[in-house]
Amino acid sequence: MLNRRNFLTAAVGVAAATGLAACAKKEEGGKGGSGGGDGKIVLGFSQVGSESGWRSANTTSVKDAAKEAGFDLKFSDAQQKQENQISAIRSYITQGVDVIAFSPVVVTGWDAVLKEAKAKKIPVVLTDRSVETSDDSLYVTLVGSDFTDEGRRAGKMLEKVLETAGHKGPVKIAQLEGTTGAAPAIERAKGFKEVMDADHASDWKIVVSQTGDFTRAGGKQVMAAFLQSNPDINVLFAHNDDMGIGAIQAIEAAGKKPGKDILIVTIDGVKDGFIAMSEGKINGIVECNPLLGPQLMEVVKKVKAGEKVERWIKTKEGDFTQDQAKAALPSRKY
Repeated sequence: MLNRRNFLTAAVGVAAATGLAACAKKEEGGKGGSGGGDGKIVLGFSQVGSESGWRSANTTSVKDAAKEAGFDLKFSDAQQKQENQISAIRSYITQGVDVIAFSPVVVTGWDAVLKEAKAKKIPVVLTDRSVETSDDSLYVTLVGSDFTDEGRRAGKMLEKVLETAGHKGPVKIAQLEGTTGAAPAIERAKGFKEVMDADHASDWKIVVSQTGDFTRAGGKQVMAAFLQSNPDINVLFAHNDDMGIGAIQAIEAAGKKPGKDILIVTIDGVKDGFIAMSEGKINGIVECNPLLGPQLMEVVKKVKAGEKVERWIKTKEGDFTQDQAKAALPSRKY
């Protein structure tokens, strides 16, 4: 089991599934019956939501890759609510899709619905985020990033940023966390703390930490509160670019210079993040690649054919500093 981060009643579950099935037919133009009568692979995909630029790019990648592969895609947006994803997955089970894929809102609470999929012999593929389950066989594989390592990379990035800035003295860090209970929020915080504890226990301190829900609005609101309660913050670690960009607005509104008065390290690597970095407002970005669509479709083909796949298929990513931002910006695809 990968170490990542109520139930509806039967009547509500059936009603929601029926509604979602009808919605899928209307919005996607696909058939709502079991399997693909025309021979196409039918893929049911439940997305977390559209909370960030990263997520929008991820959704586009999945939709484009499914079209290119000739799949019949049933797509649903959970609007960052686990109950919506569970309803969507039950809808896909009712429709009898060939494979279910989803990017889970949170880490826990999936066993019941995944057991329902297994009972119907519908394989499940996780994308971007993993889950904690009581039975490893409830899903086939995870296609996505190593969030703990991204947190470590952010810690190492901060070392470079501090050195480049010539910073001396205590490092007082504000941390903008992702959605509470979500795997990237849990693991990015964990990886960053590993670097702190191992190499900077005496000089780095997280003085304030709170979720901004991976949104710009959340980042702006929470950072404004941070600056009121802790005006001597000199570093911001944001779990994604969008919260960092929102925080920049709050920093500027407080009369401070982002990237100078407060050094900023973020994770994701969306285009708007690179624009902010090219303007000197973000000091370093750890990439998390959202373009998982083609990789996911290849995995779905193999799973549908009964082929074995690796338990965790990791994505390739890089790290970027201010001096690399302008050169890298034209090639950013998201």
